[in-house]
Amino acid sequence: MPLNVATAYSIEDLRLGAQRRLPRAIFDFFDGGAEDETTLRDNAAAYQRVRLVPRVLTDVSAIDTGTVMLGQPAQLPMAIAPTGAVGFGWRGGDLAIARAAAAAGIPYTLSSTATASIEQIADGAPGRLWFQAYILRNKPFLQALIDRAQAADYEALVITVDLPVGGKRERDFRNHFSVPFRFTPRNLADFARHPGWLSDIIRFGMPVMENLIGLETRATSATAIASSVGRNYDPSFDWEDLQKIRDRWPRKLIVKGILSPDDAVRVAAMGGDAVVVSNHGGRQLDGAVATFDALPGIVKAVDGRIPVLLDGGVRRGSDIFKALALGAQGVMLGRATLYGAAAAGEPGASRALAILKDELVRTMQLCGVRSTRDVKASALF
Repeated sequence: MPLNVATAYSIEDLRLGAQRRLPRAIFDFFDGGAEDETTLRDNAAAYQRVRLVPRVLTDVSAIDTGTVMLGQPAQLPMAIAPTGAVGFGWRGGDLAIARAAAAAGIPYTLSSTATASIEQIADGAPGRLWFQAYILRNKPFLQALIDRAQAADYEALVITVDLPVGGKRERDFRNHFSVPFRFTPRNLADFARHPGWLSDIIRFGMPVMENLIGLETRATSATAIASSVGRNYDPSFDWEDLQKIRDRWPRKLIVKGILSPDDAVRVAAMGGDAVVVSNHGGRQLDGAVATFDALPGIVKAVDGRIPVLLDGGVRRGSDIFKALALGAQGVMLGRATLYGAAAAGEPGASRALAILKDELVRTMQLCGVRSTRDVKASALF
């Protein structure tokens, strides 16, 4: 049954609520990473390696969490990262997260692999909308997606560049998880132990990735399951191809999946509007640097030419504070709101944002900082 969100006091509480409600194959798809999951764990651990230096005797009775995100005001230094297949965890989960983001006054990024269409989100969740595009081998199909996002008035296009091939996600292999989902004796037995989730699937069927209807994504054998994510992506995509998208797309362009300062500089030089420091949540190259550790070098390299956003491992409001202190304009939230939606739908997603906001405000107060604009590196030790 859905979690009582009033009893969730942390993102970890929401994670555990999602874990209790979902079959293992579905939860592990959301929760897992590549290979030994070293990078997955390190993304969160990196924040814990840095300590805070509180300043005292400052009037912190009023805290301003507002900021500018990609040239427009946001009520919090956060945006929702693209997360695929959310409807596998909660039917209508994409829309639930988008509505929670709109209510919180922050941007929402729709994934190419969402279980809601570009148009459904635009119609059902008025707010600041960004569309994330994976680079498909089928270029006419990809361009049609981008054209649809423009027609639906999405303000920004997010190009994910760290998925030339799918990562080796061994939890998915062991659980027989693929896209579309394959029903096997192993996962059917697991489904039966989660009747609340199963009853929805029996009644309405397994959700589909609405934006990819018409694009073949099926894993046809057990050996193909581990690579089902990424099979349709184009490993030949390069800087020249990215420039063509930049030249054609008339609005803001964000490049997500940057860990190298040199790559960030090149994005700025080619006319990109922002970079997202991301390792795909530890789901691609295991052993890749934690994003928080990569952030300072990228901020220094771009030297204010374009905004830098940070993705990966954010579980506490203090993590957001630390990212701002190192020069990020804001963070992108993937699993945090995904856990909330999987545990309890829109109330769960809203609860995730409320938890992080409360923790951010509390951290600012205890560190003697009244505004997100005043968060400096001197607050870190």
